[in-house]
Amino acid sequence: MRGGMRGGMRAGMRAGMPGGMRAGMRTGMRVGMRAGMRALALALLLCALPAGGTELTFELPDSAKQCFHQELERGLKFTLDYQVITGGHYDVDCYVEDPNGRTIYKETKKQYDSFPHRAEVKGVYTFCFSNEFSTFSHKTVYFDFQVGDEPPILPDMSHRVTALTQMESACVTIHEALNTVIDSQTHYRLREAQDRSRAEDLNGRVSYWSVGETVILFVVSIGQVMLLKSFFTEKRPGSGGAGT
Repeated sequence: MRGGMRGGMRAGMRAGMPGGMRAGMRTGMRVGMRAGMRALALALLLCALPAGGTELTFELPDSAKQCFHQELERGLKFTLDYQVITGGHYDVDCYVEDPNGRTIYKETKKQYDSFPHRAEVKGVYTFCFSNEFSTFSHKTVYFDFQVGDEPPILPDMSHRVTALTQMESACVTIHEALNTVIDSQTHYRLREAQDRSRAEDLNGRVSYWSVGETVILFVVSIGQVMLLKSFFTEKRPGSGGAGT
């Protein structure tokens, strides 16, 4: 009896419900499913953040040195990327020391470089940027210090036996593409800042040269006018000779 009543109620509701309302309910269910899939994909992407890192742009005066310190565990991987944005020949000295004071990386007068390394000793690692070889060039240096391996985008992805679903494969592809976009944007921002600095420096030199040429032009013009005027100026005899 209950089954008959339920069936009759459902049939009555469907019969009494207009076709437009039923189509609207189906469309709403599809939209909700798509929104849920998008939310799941976004959650998977947000879970795949790097283990940790620091980006910094700082000014390095002439004949100066700037050092940074980071405590690391043994076996932890870190990567140091740096680039000189403005100043001089766009070069800087850089070295990295482990907690025992041993130099594990050293480069002189480098415009940019990347140094990946895995910590062999637990403790505080030091990386320094030096502009001591320059006596008048002020530098602007950018560096990116990444610590740790990137976790898998999906849980238990490294120990997974079954193949990835279409959504999971799409999430992995999107995540890799986003990492590429981030690296490209950082590279282009640095190149834009470097080119802008060069353009401003060149603009200043052209402005000074134009002012100097203008001053020289005025001096030469005035000198020529005075020289021509001296050619056509009649010399009058002295007053003493005219009296005698």
